[in-house]
Amino acid sequence: MRIISGAWRGRPLLSPLGDKTRPTSDRAREALFSMLTSRLGSFEELQVADIFAGTGALGLEALSRGAAHCVFVETDAGAIAAIKANIDRLGARGRATVMTQPAESRRHSAVRPCHLLMLDPPYDSGLGQKALPRLAEQGWITPGGWVSLETARHESVDVPGFEVDATRDHGKARLHILRFTGLATEGAVP
Repeated sequence: MRIISGAWRGRPLLSPLGDKTRPTSDRAREALFSMLTSRLGSFEELQVADIFAGTGALGLEALSRGAAHCVFVETDAGAIAAIKANIDRLGARGRATVMTQPAESRRHSAVRPCHLLMLDPPYDSGLGQKALPRLAEQGWITPGGWVSLETARHESVDVPGFEVDATRDHGKARLHILRFTGLATEGAVP
């Protein structure tokens, strides 16, 4: 596994030992970032978050392409060690924060809203769809912000407050691009 593009293009990334982490393939990551670039134009100065981060490959790819800062959210100890090692190897410590709380919990508010949230939860867990409304409630995403959500190929996505912009299949993965349209407030007229 390696960084695909940007300042760290071609640099290898460490993966945790074992099979608990399922890194996004280079090919699927390349397709995902092509989809994101066509919507964002550039990653320059963006605030991003890599949720269910695993190796941190998605967030590190965004940093390599010019994102200002990335918050990596992960709970697995081996994955956290790999993320921290990858951050250090790339010299990204000043542009990265690692949080070790579950993304689907309500316990952590955002330090600053992100322009892009990238979620790669375990397949067939439903954790991405569960986490997105909670992340929005806690101020993790800017109005009109973008989300990438990777699921198994057979999974569909429907999250209140988020509009599906595109869906693409790559091998066993399905990549969903969503736009945050805002959470409904209590008592609002539909």
